[in-house]
Amino acid sequence: MTPENPTSPLRRASLAVGLALAAALAACGQGQQGGGHMGLPPAQVSTVTLEPRTLPVSWEYVGQTTGSKDVEVRARVTGILEKRLFQEGSAVRAGQPLFVIDPKPLEAQAAAAQADVARAQAQLAQAEREASRLKPLAERRAVGQKEADDATSAAELARASLKAAEARNAEVQLNLGYTRVAAPVSGLTSRAMKSEGSLVNANETLLTVISQVDPIWIPFGISENEQLAINRSVAAGLLQLPKDNGFDVTIRLADGTVLPRTGKINFADTRINPVTGTYEMRAEVANRDNLLKPGQFVRVTLKGAVRKDAIGVPQVAVLDGPQGKFVYVPGKDKDGKDVALPRPVTLGPWVEVDGANLWIVEAGLKAGETVIVDGMARIMAPGSPIMLGPPPGAPGAPPGAAPAKGDAKAAAPKS
Repeated sequence: MTPENPTSPLRRASLAVGLALAAALAACGQGQQGGGHMGLPPAQVSTVTLEPRTLPVSWEYVGQTTGSKDVEVRARVTGILEKRLFQEGSAVRAGQPLFVIDPKPLEAQAAAAQADVARAQAQLAQAEREASRLKPLAERRAVGQKEADDATSAAELARASLKAAEARNAEVQLNLGYTRVAAPVSGLTSRAMKSEGSLVNANETLLTVISQVDPIWIPFGISENEQLAINRSVAAGLLQLPKDNGFDVTIRLADGTVLPRTGKINFADTRINPVTGTYEMRAEVANRDNLLKPGQFVRVTLKGAVRKDAIGVPQVAVLDGPQGKFVYVPGKDKDGKDVALPRPVTLGPWVEVDGANLWIVEAGLKAGETVIVDGMARIMAPGSPIMLGPPPGAPGAPPGAAPAKGDAKAAAPKS
């Protein structure tokens, strides 16, 4: 290939483009000295001033529903299972017959026991007549006293034999009644563990399980670290819990819907589970419509606690960085111009107050400080110039900002 001629039209065009680029770079340099970052105008941002206030606090945990009573229905006599009288998985009421065990062997035993009672009654009657006949004879010394005493003792023995026969008869009648297995409580049944024709053994064979689901219980665990943090906040006077665990319990189902009724805490363990490292609590919820079934995983939200003199920062102001969460606060550079400065923060629970999402600030911000809540997307880097004020065409409070004063009315952590 031949060398390019410096005076060729192509060469002259290249030189013109280079001069134009140099001029543009020079213009950018001049713009940067008098404008924003990388020659851009200062980012227009809006701020909110933080003030202490009383904020509601709530906690959310994962729980699994269980019946308030889970009763194992077992055979109480040995025999052949003849019938199942209920639909598996259906609701049953207390006293409703569930199974029938072949009663014929026990009916035969009951007949024999009744015959033993009749024989003991006849023997007692005979012994009493004999004792009654000999007693006046012994008083007149017509017979020996020993003979009269023996007759009296025979009557007493006959009376004891009658009681024993009656007790055996009552036992057989009780077992005969156990051949009809009834539901001990009202609730939902599980599947039948034995089918018709199976041999069942007394006090051993499990027939089914009944779960009483109204009310239904929801156990859940609180981690040891979280419980310690709550206790420290309460001891410091920062957190106020409802008396006697009087939380309002809200249940969120797996599809995100909220149960249309609240529950209460009916148990709080004072010991830590060494296996899970958690404290167990248990919620109780009315379940007349059987909407909740045993074994469901749900989210349990506890409401009713309040955080005193808390600092809440709007959720839109919180950003994630390499070192954790931070917010931008307005500051000054060495030339006295407004710039955006990052501020690392330690955050607590996330709450919703009057439709605004707030993070409770544990450390990093204090009352009276100002936080940038709108325009962060236009901040190119920490220290970028900013222009304070509401966004163009939107006077007033920025989106996501919460009311500066006043107590909160509700709290619900987001998942």
